[in-house]
Amino acid sequence: MSRRCAISGKGPMVGNNVSHAKNRTKKRFLPNLRTVRVTLEDGTTQKIRISAKELRTLKKHS
Repeated sequence: MSRRCAISGKGPMVGNNVSHAKNRTKKRFLPNLRTVRVTLEDGTTQKIRISAKELRTLKKHS
């Protein structure tokens, strides 16, 4: 299963760890994914992985 939000498509980003001595090593910034159950229009429920930001947006609009 990929580390990608089912709604927004947000995925991992790449950057650098920077030490105090300015040494740089590669780092992956992973999205804050949560597994939630969503009720569809036909009454069935489905588990999807969405980011925490999208979860807040869903709660705001429902």
